[in-house]
Amino acid sequence: ALTKLTLTKPDRTNGPAPLAPADELWSSSRHKAVKLRMEGSGPASETPMTAHQLFLHTVETYGDHPALASKKEGQWVTLTWRQYYEQCRAAAKSFLKLGLERYHGVGILGFNSPEWFISNIGCIFAGGLATGIYTTNSVEACQHVAANSEANILVVENQKQLDKILQVKDHLPHLKAIVQYKGELQQKAPFLYTWAEFMKLGEEVPDEQLNAVIDSLRANECCTLIFTSGTTGNPKGVMLSHDNLTWTVRTAASMLNLKYAEEVMVSYLPLSHVAAQLVDMWLCVCFAMTTYFAEPDALKGSLVNTLKEAHPTCFLGVPRVWEKMQEKMKAVGAKASPMRSTVAGWAKSIGLRYNYSVMNRENQVPWGFTLANNLVFKKVRESLGLDRCKLCFTGAAPITKDTLEYFMSLNIPLLELYGMSESSGPHTISTDTYSQISSCGKKIPGSKTKLENPDEDGSGEICMWGRHVFMGYLDMPDKTAEALDQDGWLHSGDLGRHDQNDFLYITGRIKELIITAGGENIPPVPIEDSVKAEVPIISNAMLIGDKLKFLSMLLTLKCVVDDNGEPTDELSPEALIFCQHHNVTATKVSEIVANKEPAIYNAIQEGMERANARATSNAQKIQKWTILERDFSVNGGELGPTMKLRRPIVVKMYQEKINELYAVATETQQTVQH
Repeated sequence: ALTKLTLTKPDRTNGPAPLAPADELWSSSRHKAVKLRMEGSGPASETPMTAHQLFLHTVETYGDHPALASKKEGQWVTLTWRQYYEQCRAAAKSFLKLGLERYHGVGILGFNSPEWFISNIGCIFAGGLATGIYTTNSVEACQHVAANSEANILVVENQKQLDKILQVKDHLPHLKAIVQYKGELQQKAPFLYTWAEFMKLGEEVPDEQLNAVIDSLRANECCTLIFTSGTTGNPKGVMLSHDNLTWTVRTAASMLNLKYAEEVMVSYLPLSHVAAQLVDMWLCVCFAMTTYFAEPDALKGSLVNTLKEAHPTCFLGVPRVWEKMQEKMKAVGAKASPMRSTVAGWAKSIGLRYNYSVMNRENQVPWGFTLANNLVFKKVRESLGLDRCKLCFTGAAPITKDTLEYFMSLNIPLLELYGMSESSGPHTISTDTYSQISSCGKKIPGSKTKLENPDEDGSGEICMWGRHVFMGYLDMPDKTAEALDQDGWLHSGDLGRHDQNDFLYITGRIKELIITAGGENIPPVPIEDSVKAEVPIISNAMLIGDKLKFLSMLLTLKCVVDDNGEPTDELSPEALIFCQHHNVTATKVSEIVANKEPAIYNAIQEGMERANARATSNAQKIQKWTILERDFSVNGGELGPTMKLRRPIVVKMYQEKINELYAVATETQQTVQH
């Protein structure tokens, strides 16, 4: 069928699809096309492609190469690129059969799997808007996304996610069907389908009907909605066009040393997030990579097993993933014999020197590097399943210098990326040849960065321009106008500066800036990082002080996380080691907090004082702190889906604790005055 298709319609991959007429760079309407930010030459002049053209090109070249690998009853099952493409077409036909209307959503709610990819891409082939929904979303949040995308069909993983939808089904007038892709259906209803039933539904839909839809797709029209995880207010639907996806992924990839049909990825980060979609789904389409799907409990500990079986050549971790690996390895290291510890320490100092020399382009291999590599680095990489990994990326939230240097010392340099949903994922990328510690790398070719209203240090708001800039927010013209200025520049809300070599450094987030009662502007992250680096028992630190007289801090202790990702009362191995160092026998968070365990509280206070000694001004010193009873988590609401701190929510949740910190202070100040 494939060859016949290609012969009858040569323009499907070769010729450029005509663009839909458009006179504006942005839109907040689902069926309006936008003007592409094309240039006359260079990377921004690349011929626009639809998602289907990109996919078909890979199928024609690498049809028999493995595309997707997933575990079924303990065995890896693979689909080739041709089988994957045929399944996307079959899903597209079934969506059409179920009555998917043009520019209406297909909401996908579940953990990463071949069915997730096939639903997403099948929806795009059928002219719909592919819409990921976070599995951690509440019933109300699921309803908001489904209603906003005017979803005709929802694809859910299991009963747990189905239950959320059934609660609000009557409030979703556009919804026609629900498909469950794992497990048997526990109830029968005319609108409910298993995955097998769904995939059969469209068998009678003629190829010509689907081809007509595919041929009507335009690169400058919307095909995907990414809902921002909304730390404040309802999530906004970021409209991405075919060109946003296909141009961004081709251009960003040109900075990386990737080889066609040779790369392997592991998919585990939430696919409703732009980073995972761009990397796991579209970068893989672009380079005919093989994607291995992790187990749903990946972030609770099983990820390393998948890594060891897949041996990825590229890996993207959010900072929390790298921090967890670091904590685990440190806990193992603490139990090692003195001899082993000495060897490891020696090797790590060489690893750090070597990686700094690579970064500074001196490429001096220190004496003993080969020995250190054989004794330590190779073994560490093998134990993490990263033995073949050429590119280890980190993004989606700030990472500490401590974690970056830790992995550099093990010869696993982490490459930082920066971007946002509104820039289709990446705006700057660090590569294995161009990186600088704590920098997010350089802008992708054919894009532009502007720093607006810079201060005396050259730090200003990061604004972006290029074909990766989104179309607009669905049905939110006012919010779209806030994000995109009159000239079409995207305002990120992040503060950054460039060094003399054009590397971008993020210095803070405008909304996160703490403005004290005294009018001082204070970026919280560097202060929080410095406290965490001083006191290894601390898991999360959040600076408080907006419109207040001084700075204080909410702290949580490192603890064991249960199978549902909920923090428990048990101290983590690293926290226990910290306690032993201070002759404290406590094994629970509650014991330390209830007894205000003097040795631990003193150690934290001393760490605070060391951090304060480095503060740039008195206003930036932490005056008070308190330890919370439980650590932050995604389920608890304090962290977003990619483990980013949701500050406004934490403030709301712990308002009483915060009031106590400041109430006591006002009393003591009064007594001093009297």
